[in-house]
Amino acid sequence: MEAILVSACLRGVPCRFDGRHKASPECEEAVAGHAVVAFCPEVAGGLATPRRPAELVGGDGHDVLDGTARVVEDTGRDVTEAFVAGARRALAAARQAGCTEALLMPRSPSCGRGVVYDGSFAGELVPGDGVTAALLERNGIAVRSAPSV
Repeated sequence: MEAILVSACLRGVPCRFDGRHKASPECEEAVAGHAVVAFCPEVAGGLATPRRPAELVGGDGHDVLDGTARVVEDTGRDVTEAFVAGARRALAAARQAGCTEALLMPRSPSCGRGVVYDGSFAGELVPGDGVTAALLERNGIAVRSAPSV
């Protein structure tokens, strides 16, 4: 059975910034037939649940990995190191389980794929990937966003 890395919040783990989860029947259907590795990079990076909302500032997750963008909370606190550490732990978990694919939480500064919040905390979206999505992609793991969340 092929393994897939999945954002833990999509599996019903209440680990989102607001202390909730985003489990859905559509997500369960999307991972049917796979061995699921549920993982929350933000918690793995040392952040608490619940926690302040965070967004990417100055670029997307690829830019964070390149050192030209940051992840900041709505209070202005820089949490880039925690996001990068969590992304590295997610990659390690995916490699250990033999994952070639990941199903991640849309729009998240960690897990977003294709579109993320713009860093203004005004709910505006821009093209880009989260830090974990970017690191997984750079290491050959196909990343897709969860449906209907």
